[in-house]
Amino acid sequence: MINASQTLSKDLSISKKINQGLIKLNLSPSELIEEALTNHEGSLTDVGALMADTGQYTGRSPKDRFIVEDELTKTSIWWGNINLPISEEHFESIYHKMLDFLQNKTLYARDAFAGADSRYRLNIRVYNTLAWHNLFCYNMFLRPKKEELDDFDPNFTIICAPEFEADPSVDGTRGKNFTIINLSQRIILIGGTAYAGEIKKGIFSVLNYLLPLEEKVLSMHCSANIGSKGDTAIFFGLSGTGKTTLSADPERQLIGDDEHGWTNNGIFNFEGGCYAKVIDLSREKEPEIWDAIKYGAIIENTRFMPDTRKVDYSNRSVTENTRTAYPLFHIKNVINPPLGTIPQNIFFLTADAFGVIPPISKLNPSQAMYHFISGYTAKVAGTEMGVSEPQSTFSACFGAAFLPLHPTYYASLFGKKMKDHNVNVWLVNTGWTGGPYGIGSRMKLSYTRAMITAALEGKLDNVSFKTHDTFKVAVPQTCPNVPEQILNPRDTWEDQLAYDQKSAQLAAEFIKNFEKYADSASLDILAGAPQA
Repeated sequence: MINASQTLSKDLSISKKINQGLIKLNLSPSELIEEALTNHEGSLTDVGALMADTGQYTGRSPKDRFIVEDELTKTSIWWGNINLPISEEHFESIYHKMLDFLQNKTLYARDAFAGADSRYRLNIRVYNTLAWHNLFCYNMFLRPKKEELDDFDPNFTIICAPEFEADPSVDGTRGKNFTIINLSQRIILIGGTAYAGEIKKGIFSVLNYLLPLEEKVLSMHCSANIGSKGDTAIFFGLSGTGKTTLSADPERQLIGDDEHGWTNNGIFNFEGGCYAKVIDLSREKEPEIWDAIKYGAIIENTRFMPDTRKVDYSNRSVTENTRTAYPLFHIKNVINPPLGTIPQNIFFLTADAFGVIPPISKLNPSQAMYHFISGYTAKVAGTEMGVSEPQSTFSACFGAAFLPLHPTYYASLFGKKMKDHNVNVWLVNTGWTGGPYGIGSRMKLSYTRAMITAALEGKLDNVSFKTHDTFKVAVPQTCPNVPEQILNPRDTWEDQLAYDQKSAQLAAEFIKNFEKYADSASLDILAGAPQA
């Protein structure tokens, strides 16, 4: 259990500073929904979900997320464009101004866990000025049993007050909105933004610091499921690669869709809920998410169809990043508690718009660590303003925005666990085949599912493999229910010389991206690089 002494004293000072009579602790979902409706924070949809808006900010603001630089963090944090420092003096000033601001206001407080494995979980207390934010915390964090609340001791505190704004001229922030993580005092301050995802990802960043350093537990931005024989699979992938879709397998139980830890005994979900995108949602495309949106769930920044309470999921008038937050128990095919065994198969998902990466290939330990640090996918035309042709995208460990430590630290821990437990690591291209975007076609989902199923069932263990000329990964030459001609991407291109050129170009981008990590990477990791 992580030492709580510092935060307990700090949390008591918070409670004393704020009028205790105005703190509503651990309200039920129905009570919070009534509070939200009374406060005009949202509306109920036709299925009973609470619809709420996040205001000016409809997504995370990574440039306004800070970590306090002090004796604990100044040499351990991976400082740079992702982890921005703020001084202890600025933190203390904002912290006390927030407490003054909250005096005599109604607050919604919640006690919750982060981490389904009791040996490594955080005991969290969250203070919210908005009832729907407190419902978000009920949905997204793990919910203590009644007897666990009787003597609940928080060892991390979150204060979220969207109405409180910083003064950048004196507070050391970039603007009026901020998320500040103090790892020494174990406090997160959030102000100036009502985007609820800042709460969830703030704690994820904390776990990404504490667990690898203090417990040698690998924290991961991934989804996970488990089969009927107790075999666990992990899926890493950036947005648009199919991480949520492919982990939602009707033949397997979901452990979680976003954040997990890997111990010497198995894996565990950090969360008690799901925070899924709902733009263009339909029952046909995502039945699990569709059915989970009911009374107790939250949907953000959506709009009703005219003169109804039915949600128009195609409406983009507020943002493309419309979302829902619901507890795991809203899903039928989920394992409870959300724990898994040591993973037997790990899948790195990429939507390669260049049509270069094989649809499935097996990685050796060096390649696995290299591709883990690289975190590759590609953007295609139309996905973002200014993107007119495919662009490669790299995000370290498939979640760079939430990594307080240097990526090679996580990669080395990943490599050790992979070797210790003899785990299979697969690179899966859910993107293009037969040519790049605009010439080739998107890989059929049925083929991708068949390849993943074959890997999970051991049907690729004894097939013949061919080494890819550029990326040196092992490509299976046969796979059940998949045409052999698509397994080798070069063979699917009409102009194979053009394939060779595009393959070399992508390899060069991998190598260039990796330059910023090379000085801290071991020779073992560097051996996994492609050959441009």
